[in-house]
Amino acid sequence: MIKEDIGELHKLQFGPDFKWGVSTAAFQIEGAHDNHGKGPSIWDVFTERKGKIKHGDHARNACEFYRSYQNDISLVGQLNIPNFRFSLSWPRIMPTGQHRINNAGISYYDRIIDTLLEKGIDPWVTMYHWDLPHALELKGGWTNRDVVSWFSEFGFLCGNKFGDRVKNWIIMNEPSVFTGAGYFLGIHAPGKRGIGNYVRAIHHATLATASCARVIRDILPEATIGTTFSCTDIHPYSNSEKDIAAAARVDTLLNRAFIEPILGMGYPVSDLPVLKKIEKLMSADDEKKMAFDFDFIGVQCYAREVVKASIFVPYINARLVKAQHRNVPYTEMGWEVYPQSIYNLIKKFDSYKGIKKIIITENGSAFHDVVEGASVNDHERTKYLKEHLEEVLRAKSEGAKVEGYFIWTLTDNFEWAEGYHPRFGLVHVDFQTQKRTIKDSGHWYKNFLKN
Repeated sequence: MIKEDIGELHKLQFGPDFKWGVSTAAFQIEGAHDNHGKGPSIWDVFTERKGKIKHGDHARNACEFYRSYQNDISLVGQLNIPNFRFSLSWPRIMPTGQHRINNAGISYYDRIIDTLLEKGIDPWVTMYHWDLPHALELKGGWTNRDVVSWFSEFGFLCGNKFGDRVKNWIIMNEPSVFTGAGYFLGIHAPGKRGIGNYVRAIHHATLATASCARVIRDILPEATIGTTFSCTDIHPYSNSEKDIAAAARVDTLLNRAFIEPILGMGYPVSDLPVLKKIEKLMSADDEKKMAFDFDFIGVQCYAREVVKASIFVPYINARLVKAQHRNVPYTEMGWEVYPQSIYNLIKKFDSYKGIKKIIITENGSAFHDVVEGASVNDHERTKYLKEHLEEVLRAKSEGAKVEGYFIWTLTDNFEWAEGYHPRFGLVHVDFQTQKRTIKDSGHWYKNFLKN
């Protein structure tokens, strides 16, 4: 498909109610890993294990947002960004994940919310961005069905403590990633492996998402409640029947397995038979419990993947063909730069009848950034953002229900197993001195939002 030329990009083309923002996550920026009563998370423990994080990096300090949140929120205002997405650290608020409340953690997030509102910035709270309390992992974590009630208890507390000021809630961040990487491949926290762990984590995360959403809705009937999914534009390597079928299986796993049960459609078992293993875990009314009528769905898109059939990969019989092997442009993460992917995914999710609204809750890129004097000329990132926004606008102009766009991320941060190597921020961070330098992409976003 050849897209029409939409001309020079302007903020007003998206409409007056379009939500513009930037996204962050507690573990990736806060640091202060054991300050003021915070308990350990699964990622605190995982980063201590030898060989799990590139260069042996850890997030004990990260970006020191815990200490410097006022300055970083001032940067958000300086960049004209009206919406700030951040997550609540479950072990900072409830050190063991249950019952006991850490008032210092509550006070810390009170200060963040109040500071945002004082500067005219709307807070968007993510309930879970991967930092499960380690004490709950010792009880099985996401493989234990009790996690549904644990997470709902956390939601009840946060809804009551912060709901008087927070109007926008995101329940879960990318369940396909933390279940797949953390409970099947073992490359993310908590480092578990195996199909048994994986299917339990999938099902319990799905149940917990809907359960916590119902808790927030009961407490805050006027709140805007959504949840986010990691989405990948999947293409077959060739037109062969095997590659096309392999791509369909991967698409089912990455793009359908979590959204469809939330919409009341059940798991797409017929298109990915391995999901039948979940049926053995289901109670009689689970299909109803998995569904929730969300106000919006967060789509998080970075790239496309090309898929080839492979008999050597269990369960899905497919493998990804790396961008580096396909002679295409790619980022520091090895992800292909393919702007049309965001258009394709918006259209894909817009086709679901049960989705009221789509917000791009993450989109961004990691490139090799160099500070020269007081500037960072990251033209590749600026180009990436512009081209992806053009595709968002194209989808919107065709009637898709896309009503917001949040860049990942504000500052360079701790990128999970990749450590501090990949830089996604609009603001450069010198992790030795914690000095912030607004990149050219940040200045571009600032001017775009001022338009």
